[in-house]
Amino acid sequence: MSRDNEEMNSLQGQLLIASPGLLDPNFRRTVVLVIEHGEEGAAGIVLNRPSEAPVAEAVPQLEELAEPEEPVYVGGPVESAAVVVLAEFEEPAEPAVPVLGDDVGFASLEDDPSELRSETRRRRVFAGYAGWGAGQLEAELESEDWILEPARPDDVFFEDAEALWSSVLRRKGGVYELLARIPADPSVN
Repeated sequence: MSRDNEEMNSLQGQLLIASPGLLDPNFRRTVVLVIEHGEEGAAGIVLNRPSEAPVAEAVPQLEELAEPEEPVYVGGPVESAAVVVLAEFEEPAEPAVPVLGDDVGFASLEDDPSELRSETRRRRVFAGYAGWGAGQLEAELESEDWILEPARPDDVFFEDAEALWSSVLRRKGGVYELLARIPADPSVN
């Protein structure tokens, strides 16, 4: 895709919904929030991959931010030891790095967790992220590996991680409602 004199439209704040044909185990049936997108590449956070590890055990210093037994989410295969917190802030000016609208952004891990909890409505802890080199995401979109949909704050904090993929596809409507009904294992069809 040539972008010589054409300004790139950023996909920040969009969801990438894995198409049923995307079989890469890192991204099969995932919903990824694009947090950065430009000429040098893109980065995102997988929203629907809870790990087995509760926040209290995996990242004890962030225990106050999470509900009891809430898991750390696997944000993607890159830098899996790096921890980030996405939060919905009470005051729109609060997020140091806004990623969705004015009030959803990355929380600073330097802040006191009890202060951070009082400044935010919702929070989720992620380990790792997804990354694409220059032109890679555009090529995957052209190959129809991903389906685009504008993100909503509720997508980031969706209660039933396993159902997020289907839920977002149903929201798109039309043929996507049919795709949402495809079972994870087609042999049960």
